[in-house]
Amino acid sequence: MKNNDDGYYAGERHEILPFIPANSRIFMDIGCGSGNFGSLLKNRFTNATVWGSELNKRITDQAGEKLDKVISGDITTNLSELPDHYFDCITFNDSLEHITDPFTLLTAIKPKLSDTGVIVSSIPNVRYFDNLRDLIFKKQWKYVDAGILDRTHLRFFTGRSIIDMYQEAGYRIEAMAGINRTGNSKARALAKLTFGWLDDIQYLQFATRAKPV
Repeated sequence: MKNNDDGYYAGERHEILPFIPANSRIFMDIGCGSGNFGSLLKNRFTNATVWGSELNKRITDQAGEKLDKVISGDITTNLSELPDHYFDCITFNDSLEHITDPFTLLTAIKPKLSDTGVIVSSIPNVRYFDNLRDLIFKKQWKYVDAGILDRTHLRFFTGRSIIDMYQEAGYRIEAMAGINRTGNSKARALAKLTFGWLDDIQYLQFATRAKPV
């Protein structure tokens, strides 16, 4: 992550809201950044309580001004600070790919969910058209400051591997869709020409709602 770029941490992520159950009231936002998404949740859901977790200490201080509680540091070592059977919705907005072992974390965090609790995530799609084009035609896999090949990404996912991860961790996927569709006409044409087989290359991320089984 870029410590000198506050914009990196400031996304509101309105496109995630349709995946969150309407009856959710207590939230945990993993990788909460400066707290703007959590603030959005507090504005959209009546009597919402929003906790956050953020690795960057300077940004944690900003989030603390907007959220009810913010935990600073690596969530994989701070899970004991979360109460059991408490959260209606735990969100990972482009944060699971920054974790060394997201599979183990998804398993370990299940006891923190309420009886009706869900996990909602946004995860970058490594098969995104721009990324495939650079790899296939330019023979390039270049890490950058932000995006799918963010220098701090430790894991890479396709839509299929996201499904596999949740199922292996003991979840049932309730909803999943590509989000932030490209405006590239070539990507859209390829999706049509292959009768949807390459539909996934149009989407920068996949949003998913999953519930423990």
